[in-house]
Amino acid sequence: MTTASTALRVGDELLPLEIPVTRTLIVAGAIASRDYQDVHHDAELARQKGSPDVFMNILTTNGLVGRYITDHFGPTAVLRKVAIRLGTPNYPGDTMVLTGRIEAVDGDTATVRVVGANALGRHVTGTVTVTVPGATAAEVAP
Repeated sequence: MTTASTALRVGDELLPLEIPVTRTLIVAGAIASRDYQDVHHDAELARQKGSPDVFMNILTTNGLVGRYITDHFGPTAVLRKVAIRLGTPNYPGDTMVLTGRIEAVDGDTATVRVVGANALGRHVTGTVTVTVPGATAAEVAP
């Protein structure tokens, strides 16, 4: 976890975070975000619509990306912007692995490139802009 005395460096990589994708996580995330689309909670209706099972909604993915960033940068981190794009679905029984890399730094604010992959490929890609109060930009080593 980054602390207030830590320098933010372009190129630094965040430790990966493995998230088991369970049916409960998918359904709970959909309900919590008030997304009542049947493909997120009813396996039979999801199959009738061409999906092999229920799948995670974008709001749950967005929340997990935010969690990944704040887990790394700490409880004082402030998410300024989250811009994500979905790719392959997250189905029950899979594991999504989130990875990140600092792409830009401006004072105590960093832009982090995030990728979340599962067995089918990339589930989510995007960038997160985060402010870490007290952190400083550091020179990239030559």
